[in-house]
Order: sequence, then structure tokens, then C-alpha cells
Amino acid sequence: MQYFSFKAIRPLFFMVLACIICSAAHAQTPAATTAKPAAAAPAASVTGYIDKFFKTYEKDGTSRAIINIFKTNPQVDSTSLRGLIAKIDTTRALIGLYEGKELIVQRKASASLVLYSYLVKHHNSPVRFTFMFYKPKNDWEIYRLYFDDQVDNELEESAKINGKQQ
Repeated sequence: MQYFSFKAIRPLFFMVLACIICSAAHAQTPAATTAKPAAAAPAASVTGYIDKFFKTYEKDGTSRAIINIFKTNPQVDSTSLRGLIAKIDTTRALIGLYEGKELIVQRKASASLVLYSYLVKHHNSPVRFTFMFYKPKNDWEIYRLYFDDQVDNELEESAKINGKQQ
């Protein structure tokens, strides 16, 4: 009898997951309006959304956390969210209990588009959640949410000289 290894299909799994996430959020065409000057840093509500997401992720599970954060974006359809929730829950069953989070990087493309990437520690292995927030008018909304377990591979790649292992 042959056994199936999750590690063997992990890249395919996360490519499919990325496609689902990308199809979940839609870009919006900004209307021609007179915008107020934006603050120098993203509003505290962005980090508030993220903190709330992780508190809910730990206490109430993936489903509630995903649904709550995507309530900020009316463009998202529930079918895509159900697929994303199922994928994350499947991975969580393999990687163990949630142990905490650490900020990897924070980037600001403009006053209206920001990205926060977190190393999310689980008992057996880490994963990465990357949140992209967009502010079309006055309020921040989740624009993209990426989930993957390739952060260790990227770290290993970064240690190679000229991209070649010696």
C-alpha cells in the first residue's frame, strides 16, 4: 500500500490556494473625487483588523476569522471564502496548534495600499499570512489575503550565493 505525502503536493496545493484567493477579491476603479490628504502611516484600523483576525483565528477558528476580516470588502463572494477556509483548516490540521505571530515585513505602496506579512507560528511548522489592505475612499478594506508555507524555502534560497547552491 502506498502512502500519500502532503509535502509532495504542497506546491500544487498552495498554487491552487493562491488562485482562489486572487479570484476572491476584485480590483476597484477609483472614482474621480477630491481626496483628503492621507496620514503619513496607515490608520490604526489596519493593524486593528489584523490583531482582531489573529485573536479570532486562535479562539474561534479559521472560519470566523476569515469571515470577519472579509466583511470589510463587499466585493468578495462567499464561495471563494468557503474554499479558502477549507484549505487553511486542512493545513492547520497538519501543522498543529496556533502558537503566535511575528511581523515579517510591512510595506506601503501608497497612502491607499499597504501590505503586512506575518510568520504565523504553529506547533509543528510555520506558515505565512500576507494581508493587503486598500482604502478606496475613507475606510480600509481587505484587498488580498495570501496564505502559504514557503517562508522557510524562501529563507533558504536567500542564503545561496547568486542563486546557486555550492
